[in-house]
Amino acid sequence: MTSRISHTSVDSRDAHAQSHWWSEVLGWSEDPQDPNLPGHEECMIFSPDGRERLLFIEVPEGKTVKNRLHLDLTPTDRTRDEEVERLLAHGATVHQDLRDLPGRPAGSGWVTLLDPEGNEFCILRSESERPDPYAHLVV
Repeated sequence: MTSRISHTSVDSRDAHAQSHWWSEVLGWSEDPQDPNLPGHEECMIFSPDGRERLLFIEVPEGKTVKNRLHLDLTPTDRTRDEEVERLLAHGATVHQDLRDLPGRPAGSGWVTLLDPEGNEFCILRSESERPDPYAHLVV
């Protein structure tokens, strides 16, 4: 027997604002039968197929240290650099620009951004910009 991940939870100061921001970043949506509203302490968003979920939970304390878990995002319809620019315009901030790392091919790295509450997440190169290192897992 094994378990599967039901959803990923993110501690938040404002669960509604975070769910809205991340919905726009990911192109995900809320459950129309259980909408996320201002003041809700728990707000969930769903991937278009409903299989992936993020739950934002309000907590009283603010973020004070580096995340122990973060999301790595791969753009689906643009390059990594175009996605970084889109997210900066959407309110993200650059935490670390690691696109060019010593010992790696130029431009093969990533950019670590911060969401409006300071949570780290990374933007990787799109599939069209890199070979698929996990292709051997597809049957």
